[in-house]
Amino acid sequence: MDTQTQQRLLDWIDAHFDEEVAFLQQVIRTPTDTPPGNNAPHAQLVAAMLEQYGWTAEQHAVPEAEVHDYGMQSITNLIVRRPYGAGGPTVALNAHGDVVPPGEGWTRPPYGAEIDNGAIYGRAAAVSKSDFATYVFAARALEALGLPLKGALELHFTYDEEFGGLLGPGWLLERKLTRPDYVIAAGFSYGIVTAHNACLQLEITVHGKAGHGAMPETAVDALQAASRILNAIYGQLPELKKIRSQVPGIDSPTMLVGRIDGGTNTNVVPGKVVMKMDRRMIPEEDPAAVEAQVRALVEAAVAGMPGIRLEIRRLLLSQALRPLPGSERLVASLQRHGRAILGQEIAAGGTPLYADARLYGEHGIPAVLYGAGPRTVPESNAKKADERLVLDDLRKATKVVALTLLDFLGGA
Repeated sequence: MDTQTQQRLLDWIDAHFDEEVAFLQQVIRTPTDTPPGNNAPHAQLVAAMLEQYGWTAEQHAVPEAEVHDYGMQSITNLIVRRPYGAGGPTVALNAHGDVVPPGEGWTRPPYGAEIDNGAIYGRAAAVSKSDFATYVFAARALEALGLPLKGALELHFTYDEEFGGLLGPGWLLERKLTRPDYVIAAGFSYGIVTAHNACLQLEITVHGKAGHGAMPETAVDALQAASRILNAIYGQLPELKKIRSQVPGIDSPTMLVGRIDGGTNTNVVPGKVVMKMDRRMIPEEDPAAVEAQVRALVEAAVAGMPGIRLEIRRLLLSQALRPLPGSERLVASLQRHGRAILGQEIAAGGTPLYADARLYGEHGIPAVLYGAGPRTVPESNAKKADERLVLDDLRKATKVVALTLLDFLGGA
């Protein structure tokens, strides 16, 4: 595409950047803490905001029973379809609106969307409500050119990434509500993610028998058994460090227990302990085999303990994201425009995180992660107190995405 057309695209984004920031502020100010995951109101807000641009957002409400069984309260996923002329691909842009709860330690209101010293503060300012704004305004800039575009653009705004994405992109794909040719999912502007880890999450319930603290011999201590499981899990960490991925940006598998609940009172022998654990798998590992190994490890830790009974329930088993044919075209376009807009080379590689993009990959759709954000995750305080996004990074990412859409849909 000629440089004059590209410059018109960039000028439109600059001229409408204050509007883009105001859009992002609205998106941040409606909480979507997950859990509890009452996210339909946010989807309805976004759909109403998009109507102002003459766009119709299809609202796909996941049935209440499915959502409750999943551990959330409400999910409505959005699809905005922008069909153009024949002969081009369908490109989808996906960002998720659900967020982890704010937690403690904030110096600014987590849903205030305050702007200070060139940055916007708030939960999901960086991950990934920022890319609601990136993608909407990149799409608007593209259409504002008035060119005879070819193909189609879809915006997918989904609401269960924090629970695994199965009722977000996974739900839309399984019901054949969408089948794009390429996907760009929420990411960071100083890097393109082409691969990410798989993830196994298990809930381990240890059943014993409660009893009076003064007579522990009449009880079966579930916490003692749980401590054996903890020792077994953490005892595996040195072995996991020996396993190394060949994907740049990804190191070794990890394993941890993120939550423990149990007992009834200080003077009562715990009769039940519930632990939730997370095992990250590098792309080279087989998730099914890893799950079998972890289950065997847990069961062996308490084997032979009288009166102890285990329940192991899978919470999540996500596959890794791996590059598919076609993803190299996305990478090349994003890198070329990133180099021009950001003034530096934009690396493409893996990340130890996991994301919704894998679900597109499981359906054979090439997907990469790219969007507004910092050079590294810690810079933004993503998922921590005082999460923030430098507004200039939002502007630059919007330009890079818009130029990439022009490459794919501009009809050249």
